[in-house]
Amino acid sequence: MQIWNWSGFFSYLINPYILNGVLTTIWLTVVSLIGGLVLGFVVALMRRSNLRLVTVFAKFYIWLFRGTPLLVQLIVIYTALPQLGIRFSVIEAALLGLALNEAAYLAEIIRAGIDAVPDGQSRAGRALGMTERSIMRHIVMPQAFKVIIPPLGNSVNGLLKTTSVTSVISMEELLRRTQVLIQEKFMVLELFAVAAIYYLLLTTLWDFVQRRIEKKFGQSTQKLSLEDQR
Repeated sequence: MQIWNWSGFFSYLINPYILNGVLTTIWLTVVSLIGGLVLGFVVALMRRSNLRLVTVFAKFYIWLFRGTPLLVQLIVIYTALPQLGIRFSVIEAALLGLALNEAAYLAEIIRAGIDAVPDGQSRAGRALGMTERSIMRHIVMPQAFKVIIPPLGNSVNGLLKTTSVTSVISMEELLRRTQVLIQEKFMVLELFAVAAIYYLLLTTLWDFVQRRIEKKFGQSTQKLSLEDQR
């Protein structure tokens, strides 16, 4: 009995069906991240609101989506909501589930970054006659972004791998396509090894990009500090 098929392993490393799954994983990550960032920013602002009902809703949202598994959330969106007349396609359900889940984590990251900026700077902006929107845009967020970058980068890394959960609702990403080929070719070890290699490749490439981004903003921070000393 042959345990490992080297020719099959190398052939599926460059298999178009698998490569399309890799591309799907990439755009699924990017779109979900954008949606999660937008919604997470809104939830973070709601979390810091002076209106109690708004704050309670934001806390409840974060508690709900951080406290329940993404797998359960996807199943509810794709299979339970249709019973209430709300239907989503596989792609829509996958993007919605990932974005809603990611937003709950990003909201806390963004809130922590905003809270790290001293209140005195906001007060100084108000003293100069700046609006709250201008203060947030020109004073708070540029500084908060430096605090947000490291945990945000880790979230992207995690999201790349988390997209594999969408295979449970038949989203045609890398893991789902790997499973389909396993059912057809019965090369379990070889195909899972191929999938693992691509996940490692994607996360390694992102780690490289993240280090470059952190280095760039770190240099910017050092330049600002030197200018302030002058």
